[in-house]
Amino acid sequence: MRLSAKAMALALGLLWGGGVAFAALVHLAIPSYGTAFLDFVGSLYPGFHGARSLGDAVIGTAYGLIDGAAGGFIFAALYNLFARRFSASVQQV
Repeated sequence: MRLSAKAMALALGLLWGGGVAFAALVHLAIPSYGTAFLDFVGSLYPGFHGARSLGDAVIGTAYGLIDGAAGGFIFAALYNLFARRFSASVQQV
């Protein structure tokens, strides 16, 4: 069975970007919420500083969408490669 790389990229991009957006927006309303998570994400993404403003939340969300999509695409591509390679070796036995 193969995975759709485009569908996986879209799903993980929305999931990770949505998670960063949720944490950043809640952090704007409740400053103690998600501080450690946002500091970690800020250490990965240049220009994102832990959602101190709405602009930071948008930047973090954009990075999350792109990062999640790239990760999902790579995951699906590797899965398809290994699934094809191992299914061929099982059929030969």
